[in-house]
Amino acid sequence: MRELGIPTVLDRVIQQMLLQVLQPIFDPTFSKHSHGFRPKRSAHDAIREAQQYVQGGRRWVVDIDLEKFFDRVNHDVLMGRVSKRICDKRMLGLIRRYLEAGIMANGVVTERGEGTPQGGPLSPLLANVLLDEVDKELERRGHAFVRYADDCNVYVRSKRAGERVMKSMRRTYKKLRLRINEEKSAIAPARKRKFLGYSFWVAAGGAIKRRVAGNALKAMKERVREITSRSRGRSVRQIVQELREYLFGWKEYHKLADTPKVFRGLDEWIRHRLRACQLKQWKQGRTVFRKLRARGMSADAAARVAAYTNCWWKNSKMAIHIALPNRYYAELGLPQLGA
Repeated sequence: MRELGIPTVLDRVIQQMLLQVLQPIFDPTFSKHSHGFRPKRSAHDAIREAQQYVQGGRRWVVDIDLEKFFDRVNHDVLMGRVSKRICDKRMLGLIRRYLEAGIMANGVVTERGEGTPQGGPLSPLLANVLLDEVDKELERRGHAFVRYADDCNVYVRSKRAGERVMKSMRRTYKKLRLRINEEKSAIAPARKRKFLGYSFWVAAGGAIKRRVAGNALKAMKERVREITSRSRGRSVRQIVQELREYLFGWKEYHKLADTPKVFRGLDEWIRHRLRACQLKQWKQGRTVFRKLRARGMSADAAARVAAYTNCWWKNSKMAIHIALPNRYYAELGLPQLGA
């Protein structure tokens, strides 16, 4: 399935021009608690704000997940919100055209009755226009909340307060013809829920700290296992280069985590996998022995590793770090998460 190109869909250049016109009109009116797809705002800002609420004693969260939000946006409801600020009928017509651009699936054109074009530059702004009504309602009621795109968390002091908030939010979303994903939404202690790849934990003295959410950590390890697979037939240098490209971005996004010990453990685990890759590439016991001796290992230690050449993972735990030290991988360009 793919979006139709020109002439059915507005040319991307025209979309960018529309965005440049519309953003200065709408963005200044958005809530300060909205952080997604806005100039000079980021996911990190949203995470820090959420942390402040939890630190301030709001230890329960109403975690709202919308069901297929970008596929379910009602065009009439959205255009009604847009037309409150835009009077130019030609511009309104262009926005409507953008929303109703058809989809081609298996050579057949299907008209779009709801939803916004995937990857379209206008879609995030229009999403904020629609969801700003939720923000304004939460502000009117004096709630502490953070929203990033369709992820909205409201922080309260008790479960009972959370139940009242959830009830009112259901009504608000229903007016916008949006559906809450009941399976993924919850009223729970804030430290038990994830938000934008992070979760919170309580440190000594009651300080609220940030850490990488469990599912984000799991996804990261799965990706590293894929990159360092010993069956892909690449040199260690090539593997490190691919890791470098992935880990730099991952580290930059998760740099707010207050868990240096966890990051140091990940560094050790990644180097462990790289050493196992190197041993497999050397293959034969004689080659392993010769390479390890050339890199400074004693004859006895090298012989012990070479005697079990098929035990890549076990051998990579042995004194092989003498031959393949941390410095070696740093020189290849492997970033340190715990640095």
